[in-house]
Amino acid sequence: MSGEPLLSVDGVYSSYGKSTVLRDVSLSVDRGEVVSLLGRNGAGKTTTLRTIAGVMKPSRGTITFDGEDVTDVPDYQISRRGISYVAEERSIFPDLTVEENLKMGLVTREPGIMTIPEVYELLPRLEERRSLPASNLSGGEQQMLVIARALLNPTKLLLLDEPTEGLAPMIVERIMEIIEHISDLGVPILLVEQNVEVPIRTADRCYILDKGEVVYEGTIAELEADEAIQQEHLGLGMALE
Repeated sequence: MSGEPLLSVDGVYSSYGKSTVLRDVSLSVDRGEVVSLLGRNGAGKTTTLRTIAGVMKPSRGTITFDGEDVTDVPDYQISRRGISYVAEERSIFPDLTVEENLKMGLVTREPGIMTIPEVYELLPRLEERRSLPASNLSGGEQQMLVIARALLNPTKLLLLDEPTEGLAPMIVERIMEIIEHISDLGVPILLVEQNVEVPIRTADRCYILDKGEVVYEGTIAELEADEAIQQEHLGLGMALE
């Protein structure tokens, strides 16, 4: 990639109270690429996304997005600048219909990546349930809904936290197709995912976190070829072959 990265995280420390979770984390996401954050449970992956999204503030370090220092920018302003954070919790408005949820997710009046009709074309399951309360949706359908909300906004960077967690294999396959479609639209993605098959198929590069520190950076092809790194930091061994 040429030019400055769309997102740069430089020397970031982040804490919960007195407990430091991230230690000197640096990473970048270029325009048009999918980058995955890997690591065991508790490695700091979700904290990294929350810090980038402005939900948590770093105690040290700098976060630059689209040429602007956003280290101390409030989370709602980060969202309006084009960073869409799809959290692991799948936050929806359970008593509102699917379509009302989509409209509630709009954070600006600017045209989004997709319109509601285009979202329904991509995700016909949501259109079938457009008039139902969101609480009636399955886990996979709820995940599609929160991703769809991001697509209705002028998203410049999509942060995805464990988008396939707890989903059936058939739905995991559909989520991977959606990620690939979003990438084809030119939207960069920073992806946290425990199911390594997802970044293997969808990502260009990866970082591995261990105890809040970046211990590996490389392309997905390089990770696939490095069994020692797989075993040491992911406990996978030959699993990527």
